[in-house]
Amino acid sequence: MKAIMVMFDSLNRLMLPPYGCDWVHAPNFQRLAERSATFENSYVCSMPCMPARRDLHTGRPNFLHRSWGPLEPFDASVPRMLSEGGVSSHLVSDHQHYWEAGGATYHTQYSTWQFFRGQEGDVWMGQVADPPKPNAHGRNADNARWPHRQDLINRQFMRRLEDQPQYKTFAAGIDFIRRNSRDDDWFLQIETFDPHEPFFTQRMYQDLYRDRLVDRNGPLFDWPSYGTVRESDELVQQCRAHYAALVSMCDASLGNVLDEMDRLDLWDDTMLMVWTDHGFLLGEHDMWAKVHMPWYQEMAHTPFFVWDPRSGVQSERRTCLVQPSLDLGPTLLEFFGMERDEYMLGHALGDVVAGDQPVREAALFGHHGGQVNVTDGRYVYMRGPATETNAPLHNYTLMPTHMRSAFSPDELQNAEFVPGFSHMRECNVLRTEAGGRWPSQCQYGHLLFDLERDPNERSPLSDAAVEDRMINHLVKLMRACDAPDEQYVRLGLNP
Repeated sequence: MKAIMVMFDSLNRLMLPPYGCDWVHAPNFQRLAERSATFENSYVCSMPCMPARRDLHTGRPNFLHRSWGPLEPFDASVPRMLSEGGVSSHLVSDHQHYWEAGGATYHTQYSTWQFFRGQEGDVWMGQVADPPKPNAHGRNADNARWPHRQDLINRQFMRRLEDQPQYKTFAAGIDFIRRNSRDDDWFLQIETFDPHEPFFTQRMYQDLYRDRLVDRNGPLFDWPSYGTVRESDELVQQCRAHYAALVSMCDASLGNVLDEMDRLDLWDDTMLMVWTDHGFLLGEHDMWAKVHMPWYQEMAHTPFFVWDPRSGVQSERRTCLVQPSLDLGPTLLEFFGMERDEYMLGHALGDVVAGDQPVREAALFGHHGGQVNVTDGRYVYMRGPATETNAPLHNYTLMPTHMRSAFSPDELQNAEFVPGFSHMRECNVLRTEAGGRWPSQCQYGHLLFDLERDPNERSPLSDAAVEDRMINHLVKLMRACDAPDEQYVRLGLNP
């Protein structure tokens, strides 16, 4: 048996034909839906990028205990468990956060791995002289600072499709499949940073959207600033078109994987999983991007597809509530006949794919220090901090790094070693005060939405009975993942 995971970053489900989009050119995503189970209620858990990948390795939420950071010494790792159990695990990726301080322990869990440089201001090509200044808008115009200056430098070395990191990543993945297609017991993770911003791609994909990219001489705008939309309708349309062009490139790369599975007749013994860590706001709610605002459906409700050769289900929809970042690890372990780690909270999805068998009543999601959210598929409840101080809030870690740097001496001066939580395997851990690294979302308070009547989350609901029920779900899930006591205090909840 074999398994292939194709992972995208910042993929908005509403921009895909299987989820109702009628203007983005993505025929291979539609082709995938016809060959797999398409999930209607797939939700994120820990956000953003590396927290989601920690969920994937450990099969449990981590955003209540620490912010962005590496895998911890006490963490389980599904790729490592597979390798130790005789299943070769291979990662090919252009996701540049793996090379930073806060991601440096993830790729080492795989049997083998390959990386490709150049995404989102990756400190790749060394150039002392300033790059040419484009006529640009948004983050594209901020060419005096990293990473925007570095992005302009890197683009000079990506003139052809074959030069782009996404292309190289999928080419390496296809090469792995070809070389190992007649062998059993392997797991391949093909992971691209795209369609994460900046939405840089080649003219051949931009030309698919000539009606939306009308003014080729207008300002370059494929990298929006996080926060409120301040651009004209014409610029919003341009940015969305650049995103769509990059989605079309992702679609073509996905199609190459599907073609190879066809050519090598891999469908009989190879699981295929296609998902994303989170979505992206493209002007919806009059906002760009993520993190700075509530985790609306465009970011939290994600596309997800699974082909499982054991059941052979294809061209069917699944409505059960799932969380790929938590569930894919247990699914892979079950697929290869291995026992899950005792602290995993995710669920194997074999029965969900086969017969839409429910695995959870509700799903917990959020980012460290922000609103803590829960959905039962019908309602979404977003619980904000009780006070403007967003306190108390701590990091619990044995790997004191943020995204790109170690914890500062100021952060460590009042740190203390404390007993860890149950899943930390009796380790004492470092506890530090956390604050200011991510927006607290205090200004949004508590929000309740009825997705059946208000799928676009435009009108918060006031219903005490529903809110109480969702709070019960929230507290139950927080208890299940052994949330720190102060999280209940921060949110104004009774544990």
